[in-house]
Amino acid sequence: MRSLFLSIVLVITSCNSQKKTTFNSSEGVTTKNHRLTLLLQDNYSGSEVEETLIIKDVKTLKVFYSRINRTRKPGIPLPNIDFTKEIVVIHCSGEQNMDSQFEQLVMEETDNEIIVRISSIPTNQRQTSLANVSPFSVYKMPISKKNIKVVKER
Repeated sequence: MRSLFLSIVLVITSCNSQKKTTFNSSEGVTTKNHRLTLLLQDNYSGSEVEETLIIKDVKTLKVFYSRINRTRKPGIPLPNIDFTKEIVVIHCSGEQNMDSQFEQLVMEETDNEIIVRISSIPTNQRQTSLANVSPFSVYKMPISKKNIKVVKER
């Protein structure tokens, strides 16, 4: 009986996490010449380890979206990106507890490189949840000939 109740609660909470997907095309961090624009945030990337992807073609973007849409019906639609003018930066935080800190990308630009910093933002919600999530964020930015360096701040 207890396992049936636990299963029902788990299904309900997992269904609610699907509703928390955030689409945002107007928010961004402005620097001298570039803009890092948040496109999507969600709690399931399918990645168990922390990784940051720099995507420069639609084929690689489709591979990532097929991974995150494996368990979604309907799936999250592929964003409309012009890869002749823009690139996509995706940060997957890896598996963690639901009440862990959220991570955000902030871009800085120097004369010869673009530095993408991953900074943690504490969440306001204090849950005692045993659910594991693997949050991710999808950003776009204009193409640049400068080297892109990803730095994690602790």
